[in-house]
Formats: sequence, C-alpha cells, structure tokens
Amino acid sequence: MTTLTEETDPFCLPAADAAALLSHAPWQRYAVIGDSLSAGTGDTSPGYGEQGWSDRFADVLRWVRPGLAYLNTAVDGATTLDTLAHQTAAMRDFAPDLLHLPCGANDLLRRSPDFGEIERNLRTLYEVAAGTGAQLTTFTLGRAYTVPVFPDWTDRVRTLNGLTRTLADAYGAVVVDMWDHPVNSRQDLLSADRIHFATSGQAVMASEMTRALAAALARRTP
Repeated sequence: MTTLTEETDPFCLPAADAAALLSHAPWQRYAVIGDSLSAGTGDTSPGYGEQGWSDRFADVLRWVRPGLAYLNTAVDGATTLDTLAHQTAAMRDFAPDLLHLPCGANDLLRRSPDFGEIERNLRTLYEVAAGTGAQLTTFTLGRAYTVPVFPDWTDRVRTLNGLTRTLADAYGAVVVDMWDHPVNSRQDLLSADRIHFATSGQAVMASEMTRALAAALARRTP
C-alpha cells in the first residue's frame, strides 16, 4: 500500500493552487460555528500538517485576503441547540461575510433522535445565519464515522444529511458532501477515538471546501 503525504495526496490542493482557485474570492470576514467537525478536531497524520480543515481554509483565504478576519467559536460536543444558545451572539457581532454551519452530528447521539426537533433547530440556525448576509457553507457527515452501539446509525446519518442538503438548498449554502467521498475508504482516516478525521482527512476537507466555493464563485460569474 502506498503511503500518502500531503504533497502526494491526490485530493489535497497545494496552498498556491488553492489560493489560485479563490483568487477572486470577496470574503474578508470568515466565521465558523458549531461542534468538533467545525473546529477541525483530529489526530495528526504522519506526512500531513497539524491543522484542522477550518484553520487550513482560513490560511488559504489569507493568501487572497491578507487582512482576513477569522473567528472560530466551535466547541467539541456542541449540539445544534448548544450552538444556537452559546455561539450565535458572537457570530452576529463578528458580522461575517463567509460563515460555516454545523450539520448536527452530536444531535444523533441519543437513544432515539427527534428528527423533527433537529430540523427545527437547524432551520433556526440557518435563519439566524442568513440574517448576517454571509455566504453559508456546511458539510454532510462522512460514512467512515460510525457508532456501532446504534444499529440504525447509517440510517440516522442519511436522514441528517438529507436535512442538511434540503436546508442548504433553501438558504443558498454551499454543501461539501463528504458522505460518499473516496477518502472514507482509507484505513488510516480516523483518529484514535474512531470519530474524528485525522489531519489527512482534515487536509482533504479543506481542499474540498476550496473546490466547492471556487465552483460557487464560478457560477456567479456572467
């Protein structure tokens, strides 16, 4: 098996190439709210830098906008309700023009998730976020993350990802769809906790965010 590094990983963009894709990006105030997925939590992978995806992406934007203002209030373990209660005030005060939202992973960690409640909380979060006027982004959960204690885990994630895609479409958010990304098949993708992507996966996620936003900018260009 070939051992990949950040330089040889086919899904990773070199910083200069990533910056070139976003050379016309208008964003100067980038905010991230939510949970550990938003925070970019993960173990270090040999051959890859130590940063999570969100910090990596902020560095890409700084190539284009050296004066970029960056706020990340994400907290490991936060649910969508926690995010609404404890992070939205700082987010609004920051006045972002690019804003990343969580997709509700921790809301699934109940004996019986209430998807009606999850949808309402997410919709409220999108309403608040949309009020900033920022371009919104989010992820879907990848299939590599599993919780064996819940036999219906895959169905839970598919349902949550469906809610994410529906709300993102309604609010014009850019979705980086990680559910069936080929990186999910890598044996060394997950951290020791078997939950979070290690930094090899974080690097891929940052590159996919770059590609997705570059595509969104291209669609705006006449």
